[in-house]
Amino acid sequence: MTGPVLEPIRTRLDFFDSCVASAVEYVQDEWPEELAGVRFEVAGVPSGEPGPAGVDRWRVSPRERRVVLYRLPIERLAHLHKDDEWHRRSFIESCVFRAVAELLGKDPWDIAPERYRHF
Repeated sequence: MTGPVLEPIRTRLDFFDSCVASAVEYVQDEWPEELAGVRFEVAGVPSGEPGPAGVDRWRVSPRERRVVLYRLPIERLAHLHKDDEWHRRSFIESCVFRAVAELLGKDPWDIAPERYRHF
């Protein structure tokens, strides 16, 4: 419930989607030709059983030109040294950058040198 005095309620889903959207916009501006036609999607959890490396945070399909980010593993399996909005946003952005780096066969530092933070 909101009104003229109350601020709109911002859910974790809204926050996550906003972080992903801003990171995607950034990388698309930095790599317009390489990311032309790439679809970015958000899903709750990956299907299937966890692999040897654990639960996937994202899935990249170069053939389909598609990146899927899994919200719940990214949010719940992050081991942040400080759990605040800035650190959560930075971690979500780093997942986008690492997924794009995987798609393009590059290092995440090359994808977003001013914004990538390794967690």
